[in-house]
Amino acid sequence: MVPLLLVLLLALLLFGLGFAVKVLWWIAVVVAVVWLLGFVFRAADTGSRRRWYRW
Repeated sequence: MVPLLLVLLLALLLFGLGFAVKVLWWIAVVVAVVWLLGFVFRAADTGSRRRWYRW
């Protein structure tokens, strides 16, 4: 009974980890797109020399 519970726990852990990693990849893609769009829109505004980000 204990090995069956350990295998079930391992399967749940790996499933949860896989889901979290997939969600983090989508968040990283969204952040990268917003970052690139900021450069594109800021480059179109040639009258200002300020950066669109603060860091």
